[in-house]
Amino acid sequence: MAIDTYIHNGPLVIGAGLAGLSVALNTAPHKTLVLAPVALGVACSSAWAQGGIAAALSPEDLPKDHAEDTIHAGAGIVDELAAKTLTDMGPETVRKLNAMGAPFDHKPDGSFVLNREAAHGLARVARVGGDLAGKAILEAVVHQTLNSPHIDVWERATALGLIKSADETVIGALVDHAGKLIEVYAPVVIMASGGSGGLFAVTTNPANLRGEGMAMAALAGAVIADPEFVQFHPTALKFGLDPAPLATEALRGEGATLIDQNGHRFVFDDHPEGELAPRDIVARAVHKADLNGGAFLDARAAIGDHFPAEFPTVFASCMAQGVDPRTTPMPVAPAAHYHMGGIGSDIFGHTSLKGLYAVGECASTGVHGANRLASNSLLEAAAFGERIGLDAIQGLRADGFAPDIAKAVRPAMPPHLSEPDLKTLRDAMTRYAGVVRDEAGLRTLLSLIDSLDQRYPGALALVNARLIATCALHRRESRGSHYRSDYPLTEATGARTYITWAQALTTAGEMTACTSQDCLTS
Repeated sequence: MAIDTYIHNGPLVIGAGLAGLSVALNTAPHKTLVLAPVALGVACSSAWAQGGIAAALSPEDLPKDHAEDTIHAGAGIVDELAAKTLTDMGPETVRKLNAMGAPFDHKPDGSFVLNREAAHGLARVARVGGDLAGKAILEAVVHQTLNSPHIDVWERATALGLIKSADETVIGALVDHAGKLIEVYAPVVIMASGGSGGLFAVTTNPANLRGEGMAMAALAGAVIADPEFVQFHPTALKFGLDPAPLATEALRGEGATLIDQNGHRFVFDDHPEGELAPRDIVARAVHKADLNGGAFLDARAAIGDHFPAEFPTVFASCMAQGVDPRTTPMPVAPAAHYHMGGIGSDIFGHTSLKGLYAVGECASTGVHGANRLASNSLLEAAAFGERIGLDAIQGLRADGFAPDIAKAVRPAMPPHLSEPDLKTLRDAMTRYAGVVRDEAGLRTLLSLIDSLDQRYPGALALVNARLIATCALHRRESRGSHYRSDYPLTEATGARTYITWAQALTTAGEMTACTSQDCLTS
């Protein structure tokens, strides 16, 4: 197939969720090209987020309190500078989104309606229509994007790999734009491609998101951070759907309870805060109950007849499956929800590769540690998107960008797994790299990945799966979202994982990981 060439004199943003669009809105006046795999605002995790956006917005709350909760939830490996930076930006970020047109719920006095969610010390989650936060916020940002003359959006455009110069600087990407292959060259590339939930058989994320951004960066030589830490949302609705509809954590914040088939509130067996314990603890409790007769989210007393008005998305999902949550507990199970790991980056989005930034779920700044605090994801996408957009345009020249195309190092064309083989991989990821892991299961998973790699060498889904499984195998402890049944204790001192693709392919036995920020070139 012929490959066209396109030279873009400005930032190239790969991904069009809240993170990518927040970057683009802050790169004016530089012409910015955004790649959107589907129609703008569709099939991205941002639009599916229900709970809201966390920030210290009440008189009794402070950003430092928000930071402390973030650090505590992250189970010992949160980057404290990243947490402080994010939570300090929180209130102003929410106010900017509100001014942009995001229709947050307000009290009669104009203050924000705030919910309390798991592991937050108090109510600090700003919401929209009960459970419409992500969709409504993204709609406002999309509207602003479409009315920003410096932004050009290519819909049906998917990056397949990164292009580098002879000196290892990222200078563009190989792009499939509506079936046409194009080498897009740009002086700066921002990866904002989302998470990896679609690698798992049970996920609350769009199934087309399988960590491709992390995989492309890894193949280009970038340092990857903490790939083993995948967060499983405790309360996906168990209706056998792919993706699984989400029952927002705000329901538990409003008093909904988790019960087993006998009506017992089982999470209190594992944690004194019960339903409002950190997500990893609740997810494991739900997983155990689901395997032993079923787990159910009971909102009859807490929400009752107010359900259609207060949580319309969840209500519609339940009613479509013949379950009326006003009168019947909802069946739930854990589902892959958020990837704390990703392309190693600092608070300005700098990665270990010159010319490449990362932002949003595909990045790993360390702000989430081993367990993301509820509703910090939309905040990170918007707040760090702003920071990275402003940083990415520093030093861009107005007199044009002239890459040496003849010497460019181009990526190999990645193969796509067949639907049956993709299903086999997703089933294995859920079974062996899911809520509970052990060495035997992870080695079985890696053997499957080896087998599939013989037929699909360089497939992005397999690259991402190998990074997750390899680092899960070599983290011989339980920490946050990573739970090893054969190593159930947590080491006294926490350390992040940093790994390259070359290490993932060659390492055996104990991981030799860089645990210093010296891994990065920021």
